[in-house]
Amino acid sequence: METWQGKHFSITDPEDVSTVIYQINKTEKEHLKDSPKYTVDRLDYMEEIRGELKQKTFFVDNPSEDKDQLIILSFGKEKVVVNMALLEGNTISICKKPVAVKFESLYSEEEKEYKNFRYTPNLKRPICIIDPETTEEIKPTLYFDEKTNEVRGKCKLKPYKSYFAFEIRDKKED
Repeated sequence: METWQGKHFSITDPEDVSTVIYQINKTEKEHLKDSPKYTVDRLDYMEEIRGELKQKTFFVDNPSEDKDQLIILSFGKEKVVVNMALLEGNTISICKKPVAVKFESLYSEEEKEYKNFRYTPNLKRPICIIDPETTEEIKPTLYFDEKTNEVRGKCKLKPYKSYFAFEIRDKKED
């Protein structure tokens, strides 16, 4: 029998909405020199259909002892609602107002590779690109950059298709 340690919570999506949630991780000070300041981990979930609604139970596998920041992305028809939440102990607090987000659209009429970004030593990354139709992540191609001695990634984007990309940064890094 498989054992599980961590925390879980549930949300309900209307028929035309699909929500995904990411845990925001701040890199420890001793690794900051070689890593991005923040990385993101997509939370696993189980989905249960209840009439026209979808109940999703999300799992936080490695909750911190203090608090965990979460970013909630709800994909609807031609829009994405971004919200933040805080998981403290057994309580989750969700912001009452969705967060204003600075973003750019990713669209091209030619196939192209996007964003050359580096990974942490444990292969976590600071950026995520999502197909808004399926809410699936675009998996990057990894390679070793011999000049910088780092593992890096690039995402291949299909032509005539829109994508949603986000990266967690400090406000002053704009």
